[in-house]
Amino acid sequence: MRSLRLPLRLGAAVLFFALSACGGGSSTQQAYIEKPVDDLYNKAMDQLVEGDYNESANTFDQVEGQHPYSVWANKSQLMRAYALYEADRFNEAILDADRFIQLHPGSPDIAYAYYLKAICYYIQITDVGRDQKITEEALRALQEVVRRFPDSKYARDAKLKIDFTRDHLAGKEMAIGRWYLGQQEYLAAMNRFKRVVDNYQTTTHVPEALERLVECDLALGLTDEAKRNAAVLGYNYPGNHWYADAYALVTKSGNPGANQPSWISRAWSSMF
Repeated sequence: MRSLRLPLRLGAAVLFFALSACGGGSSTQQAYIEKPVDDLYNKAMDQLVEGDYNESANTFDQVEGQHPYSVWANKSQLMRAYALYEADRFNEAILDADRFIQLHPGSPDIAYAYYLKAICYYIQITDVGRDQKITEEALRALQEVVRRFPDSKYARDAKLKIDFTRDHLAGKEMAIGRWYLGQQEYLAAMNRFKRVVDNYQTTTHVPEALERLVECDLALGLTDEAKRNAAVLGYNYPGNHWYADAYALVTKSGNPGANQPSWISRAWSSMF
């Protein structure tokens, strides 16, 4: 159950309500039987375990509808969000998780509610060729989990997913930058590559971003700037193939070891 532990059973009385309707000079009486809360809750849990997620969500909704002031109504709100998540109804699950967060900020399950919301965004992350609004939402939601519950098991998992999410956003910037570079729109490309270097320093895309900056610099005749970017690349990623490419571009040589101390030392020293 994805780390959510909730009790399944409790005692409840069967409540009866009589509804009457009158019309045409005659009356009929209809009996409405409210189902015991434990029966409803356990039915919803059984449906969840059996993989009938949509029906489970509906039954959890009945728990809240028929027993709105019970503790099980509160728990059913969060369980319904989980069932919707399992049913791939992510936007609805997010709305339910948000509702739980707003109504029950002091609940012992509040950390899970924030985590579930974040996962609903995270699982919808699309490839870098598409709009990354969901990815940005996922990053914000995951960071919120870490900020609010830094010592929880949810925070530990959120941190791992934050790394992937940031790498994904950096990948989007790189894809756009490469396109601009291919169109010879060097300034626009540089803006994208610099954004990766400045904002996503721990991602796997930084070495390539620095090498692409060298390409842009040289295309614009900015030789000194190209050397500085190559120096940063060589200092931080000395064995990376992107450094070899950058060095070859700057020195017009395929051997990164040739005369390396001279221009790299000067370029690196000029930065401080």
